[in-house]
Amino acid sequence: MTFGSRSSKFPDSLVLLFALIVLAQVTTYVLPTGEFDRVGRQVIPGTYHLVEADRLPLHTFLTAIPAGLAAAQDIIFFVFVIGGVIAVVRATGAIDALIGAAIQHLSHRPVTLLSGMVLLFAVGSSTIGMAEEYMPFVVILVTMCVAIRMDAVVAVGIIYIGAGVGYACAALNPFTVLIAQQIAGVELMSGQWFRWALLLVCVTIGVDHLLRYVRKIRQDPSESLVADVDYSDGFELPARVSFTPRRVGVLLVFGLAVVGFVYGVGVWEWYLTELLAVFLGVGLLAAIIGGLQANQVAVEFCRGASDLTKTALLIGFARTIEVVLSDGYVIDTIINALAQPLQQLPRGLAAVGMLGVQTVCNFFVPSGSGQAYVTMPIMAPLSDLTELSRQTAVLAYQFGDGFTNMIVPTNALLMGILALARIPYQRWLRFVWPLLVKFYLVAIVALLAAVGFGY
Repeated sequence: MTFGSRSSKFPDSLVLLFALIVLAQVTTYVLPTGEFDRVGRQVIPGTYHLVEADRLPLHTFLTAIPAGLAAAQDIIFFVFVIGGVIAVVRATGAIDALIGAAIQHLSHRPVTLLSGMVLLFAVGSSTIGMAEEYMPFVVILVTMCVAIRMDAVVAVGIIYIGAGVGYACAALNPFTVLIAQQIAGVELMSGQWFRWALLLVCVTIGVDHLLRYVRKIRQDPSESLVADVDYSDGFELPARVSFTPRRVGVLLVFGLAVVGFVYGVGVWEWYLTELLAVFLGVGLLAAIIGGLQANQVAVEFCRGASDLTKTALLIGFARTIEVVLSDGYVIDTIINALAQPLQQLPRGLAAVGMLGVQTVCNFFVPSGSGQAYVTMPIMAPLSDLTELSRQTAVLAYQFGDGFTNMIVPTNALLMGILALARIPYQRWLRFVWPLLVKFYLVAIVALLAAVGFGY
């Protein structure tokens, strides 16, 4: 396979973030130091002024990294626990049984299959932030799609359209929207009705895009973007994992936990500590109901947590950028510079401008959590200066993060899934870029509408 050499041409996300940390420090030597007056975390428009500040020591880019890791420790440990719990739930076979049953029973009904699977992945990403957990299903979906006269592009499309839409229109994703709302000082879980509606619209558009492609390749198999790729080896359908009373019980516990999660955050103002307790409880109950041995639970939990080590590091490194810019007293200078052109625009165009900024940022920081820590400290006050709601700023961040992750080569998950499915990156681009145009049109209309009705 040649995918390793192809993807290795792009710097790793951690390398890019380290470079951005160094660039941030260089920026503190170039830009004037200044700050806004604030009431709490709220920026007071028109109060930017220059201040005297000492230059950061040359070694700051190193010392700031442990400071950034410490500043993001709550979400870092949250990521580890969630990864561990999901691995324990998967070890019971409940998730595999659910998805396997859907594929098995709906394979002869492509419209129902594609709609249901894309919606399932979208809801998983929208609610509990599932993404990396989808990778084990790549081989199964590719095998199934090839068997029913589709192809690997359709299989990856099911996963990544669902994940992209789920993150872009996330209702309560703890890794993105809740972090962004917390940083922006927006009430957690607020505004989700609009995002649920957008999720359904975007899922419909994504499924339509998939179905058009399926019809084309079924009429003429040579039109498949991977018609020349050999799938005769390595894509045997594994033995089906059947439903058992234990696995049904695990799914019920998982579902009730999601409901409890929503209710607790909305009614009792739960946040990370309480959410960690809920998910740890889910893991313990799933292990007991699923009949897992204690040592097996420990092994699976540690494996799941370790799988998200890079994600956790990306969050800490991304937070470091804010630490450097803040310690150098230039973050408000950047805010002021960004505000100047946007302030001159109508509020609707300013919101679209925020989407553009988030899109560009995501090429360099594809981690949703990391991007929230990098951009929201800037975008939230910027929304104050442009007389936009901070909720709209969060929405622009979500769009820029979720949709762009379907295409950026710096996204390790995307490149890994493409490699597993044997899809060359440039062919995936041919499939997905027309869909991204549609999604960005929806995003622009949604942002204009949000400004119009005061979202």
